[in-house]
Amino acid sequence: MPNTRRREILKVLLGAAALPLLPREALAALGAVHAQASNETSLKTLNPHQNAIVETIAEIILPETQTPGAKSAGVAGFIDVILTDWADATERQTFLEGLAAVDRRSQALFAGEFSALTPPQQLEIVRLLDEEFAAEGPAPSELGESYHQPHFSRTSFFAMMKRLTLTGYYTSSVGARRELHYHIVPTSILQCAPVTPRGAN
Repeated sequence: MPNTRRREILKVLLGAAALPLLPREALAALGAVHAQASNETSLKTLNPHQNAIVETIAEIILPETQTPGAKSAGVAGFIDVILTDWADATERQTFLEGLAAVDRRSQALFAGEFSALTPPQQLEIVRLLDEEFAAEGPAPSELGESYHQPHFSRTSFFAMMKRLTLTGYYTSSVGARRELHYHIVPTSILQCAPVTPRGAN
């Protein structure tokens, strides 16, 4: 897929309020990202330390319950591919700087790197990030946009992290079939199916 098309899809991805708003082509492309991530033998943009942060935050956002969580869905690998092949240099830098900021906050609050904290401490860090994200409200340029364009279209670190986690999860086979119990891309559409009159056999 040409890089310009990936950029268009990523722009929609970071701005859309719900996955059903994404076009079929975009959903198919994101499915291909999962396939690519599962075949990768090494990280491309994230280093192991950064990947551990991404994996932990993603699992906090979508934890394993009666259904698999973000880790089982391969969300961290999905994000690594998106950062490598889809994001531009500014978005990539924003995301990586955000990961570094998570560690700085962890050191300031709990005197340790994020990955070394206890689960309650990690949850507290993510809770603070989410509160700050929610408090920002829509960016000025987004006021007056349609209902399906919330402040997810800002490219702050946690906006990207949250959106990519949700998208990575719900476009994976785990998220789509075991959590939502549906196929994101329908196998066929009957445009002119005959209608049987009520009461007819």
